[in-house]
Amino acid sequence: MAEAKGRLIQADASTALTQMNGELTARVMFAGRSSSLSAQIVAGVRDALFAKKLKPGDFLGTEKDLAARFKASRIVARDALRTLEALGIVEIRMGKGGGARIAHGNPRLFAEALAVQLDLTGVSAAEIMDAQRAIETLGAELAAENATDADVAKLRRLLREAEAAMDDLDEFTRLSRDFHLAVAEASHNRVLIVQLISLEHVSWPRRNVTATPKLARHILDVHGKLADLIELHDPSGACALMDDHVKMIRARRVAEHDAPTRKTNGRRAARPHGKTDDQQTCC
Repeated sequence: MAEAKGRLIQADASTALTQMNGELTARVMFAGRSSSLSAQIVAGVRDALFAKKLKPGDFLGTEKDLAARFKASRIVARDALRTLEALGIVEIRMGKGGGARIAHGNPRLFAEALAVQLDLTGVSAAEIMDAQRAIETLGAELAAENATDADVAKLRRLLREAEAAMDDLDEFTRLSRDFHLAVAEASHNRVLIVQLISLEHVSWPRRNVTATPKLARHILDVHGKLADLIELHDPSGACALMDDHVKMIRARRVAEHDAPTRKTNGRRAARPHGKTDDQQTCC
């Protein structure tokens, strides 16, 4: 029975590819010179995936199969497969029994790539932090609705580790980032999680030269209250507290970006005009 089911799945995938081939042939005839056949093959596979004609695990074929199916050279087919692999759409195995299969997907692999593109685009600190505020606020609300005992236990563990790292402000900053990510993970919304990972690559400082023990204590208190609200399953409370918290982070990051501070004594930097220690929320 398993063998028959396997043949049926492969037949369905083959039918989808045959339909896709017909659509591509029509497209290529009218596409003009600006779009290569390789790009058309890639677009066709992607479209078939979004249309649910292909699904994770389906066998797309070998380089030779693809070339024959789309009446293209093996060089064109190879180029298309390389592009599909780079996009994470297919996984390719070499050797006997190899070929390309539709990938099962791992969005986290592309979080850093998205971050690089955002950075290259030149998005401002304000744009990044506005998006982060939206994501983290909703993430906290959903975390209070969906958090499991294991999620709460992870938040508590990170709080204990942060408490122990108060004398190492770089480590405290890293643990604060991990706490924010753990809140998003407790939302159990994979789209929010990946978006936050991408934004953190761009926005989160590797070192926090303006951090102070007083500031770290303030942050730890806020994080502790967030963990309490999530454990109590209080969505509106968690949402409001995270919103206030990230607004403070935004104010600090934008100030640092717009007017870079001057380091003193190798560690501290002049605080933005009118800001108290408690307002220098970094994490």
